[in-house]
Amino acid sequence: MTPTVQRLLITRHDKIGDFVLALPLCKAIKEAFPDIYLAVLVSKVNFEFAKELDFIDDVILLDADFDKTLRQIKQQKFDASISCFIDSRLGWLLWRAGIPKRVAPATKFAQLFFNATVTQRRSHVEKTEWRYNIDLGAGLFPNQKFEFAPPLIQFENLSPKNRVVLHPGFGGSSDGNIRLEDYLRLGRRAAEIPGMEVMFTFGPDDQASHDWIQSHLDFPATLLQSKLSLMEFCQILAESRLFISTSTGPMHLAGAVNTPTLSFFGASVFASSRRWATISEPQRQRNFMLSADYSADTYNTIEAAMLELLS
Repeated sequence: MTPTVQRLLITRHDKIGDFVLALPLCKAIKEAFPDIYLAVLVSKVNFEFAKELDFIDDVILLDADFDKTLRQIKQQKFDASISCFIDSRLGWLLWRAGIPKRVAPATKFAQLFFNATVTQRRSHVEKTEWRYNIDLGAGLFPNQKFEFAPPLIQFENLSPKNRVVLHPGFGGSSDGNIRLEDYLRLGRRAAEIPGMEVMFTFGPDDQASHDWIQSHLDFPATLLQSKLSLMEFCQILAESRLFISTSTGPMHLAGAVNTPTLSFFGASVFASSRRWATISEPQRQRNFMLSADYSADTYNTIEAAMLELLS
């Protein structure tokens, strides 16, 4: 049945990983209702990346200039919006834009700006974040069951590489990670595998990690600093056999292309993979919940998992 909604705005206006976890909702809606005009409202870090996704029709930047963003949204004459994360500024913006139906999680004071809320209690961590986001679709299409199957992003004419990528940096909600010396140990062990290429990648805030790895590197490896677009980085990940990192944006980009991941999360339930796991197939994930004082035995288990994934 064709929905009454013809023009839909989906909002997720924070960091890279959070936006990736909203994309299964976008793709599921577009696959169920291909005639819907689907736009997204995003932060600057995701703007160019979102424009390259074929299931998104338009991208609006949440600009520091409130009135400029408001004018852009008003011009689109959206029938409805779905917001995967809310704050009062966003709620005020969508209400001022006159969007008739505004769906959001029933959380925080900001929900008062929305006229269709979905009770989720995400703090209970009963499912992953991306599944909570897909469930918001019921606030607009109560009779439709939305499905998502990875990969989110596919590349044509891909040239697979015998490569493991390690990303020794913190970001997003991550509060569990291995030590830099253990990233180096994993890289060194991977380099012992005949024909295996080892690559270390670093984000814009990872200069100290880059310098430490560079100064202690004693085996063949490539060091790649943050100069690529997010889509170009996705292609590197899609060509690789394994991505190793803490729970951060690059990990979610690896999940978006369904590359196997070995990932580190905080020891609390809220920070764990129960909520923040990637959108890849579960069998392609090895997730470890770590405390700051993790043991040598834990490292050995992580290294064994890496070798299993590369075997």
